[in-house]
Amino acid sequence: MTRWLAVLLFLIPAPLAAQTLHEIAPIPVTEWKAIYGRVETQSRIPARARLGGTLVSLSVSEGDLVTAGQVLGEVVDEKLDFQISALDAQLQATASQLENAESELARGEELLARGVTTAQRLDALRTQAEVLRNQIAATQAERRLVEQQATEGRVLAPIAGRVLTVPVATGAVVMPGEAVATIGGGGFFLRLAVPERHAGLMSEGDAIRIDAAQGEVEGRLAKLYPQIENGRVIADVEVPALDDAFVDARVLVRLSIGTRDAIVVPETALSHRFGLDFVTVGGAERVVVPGQRHLLDGSGYIEILSGLRAGETVVLP
Repeated sequence: MTRWLAVLLFLIPAPLAAQTLHEIAPIPVTEWKAIYGRVETQSRIPARARLGGTLVSLSVSEGDLVTAGQVLGEVVDEKLDFQISALDAQLQATASQLENAESELARGEELLARGVTTAQRLDALRTQAEVLRNQIAATQAERRLVEQQATEGRVLAPIAGRVLTVPVATGAVVMPGEAVATIGGGGFFLRLAVPERHAGLMSEGDAIRIDAAQGEVEGRLAKLYPQIENGRVIADVEVPALDDAFVDARVLVRLSIGTRDAIVVPETALSHRFGLDFVTVGGAERVVVPGQRHLLDGSGYIEILSGLRAGETVVLP
């Protein structure tokens, strides 16, 4: 009796595994457009030579980080040394003339005290000495001006940032105002050129997805420019911890351009065999064509392009 009872218990089928049902209904999903953005700097300012001459030293190259006011190179104009020597010689000659004029003035005052000369002659000697003093003051001011020009041979970084270009080399002859290096600074951002048909779908503050080296990150649409260039809208995107190793580098960006209704199922609902994708509907497997993957409420869903209709129920394992 006990043996037959054991056989009957063995023949009773085990309860079916618990299954979860998912009713299909179209849900709105975000439509993303893939475009390329370009890494740019907020400011791009050339470091210019204020003095014309020969570039005798250059201490930076492309990619170097610099601080505001840092000396990047030095320009020397040899003519300035000759001008300073000429002004020194002129000062010495004028000083000798002034010394002689002051001696003549002293003698004239003695002669006037004895009644030998006239007051008009003494006034002429005073005027001559004063003219020479003014000449010395003017020459000294001109010498300081030339010295200041010589100090302006140092090429300074206008802002803190990274050296982008250095179009000259040591030994080159540069003109006043010529760029010795170009500095990019003030922060880095992504610049987008979006087709103008999407202009009405964008607004400042929108979330932007960026495919960075460390994975997908999210940025913010910071500025939309009102002028359309070559059929494209220019926009700037702020990205936290943007890689600034290469300026003008192209980065893949996914821009939200609206929403649409789509049929999606959980990722676990799909099974793949013999190169086909299957979904269980009402106890039978059905071949479907999957589309994009969407992240909804922290869970992964797959869009179904063909094979399912709204209102059907999908069985999840």
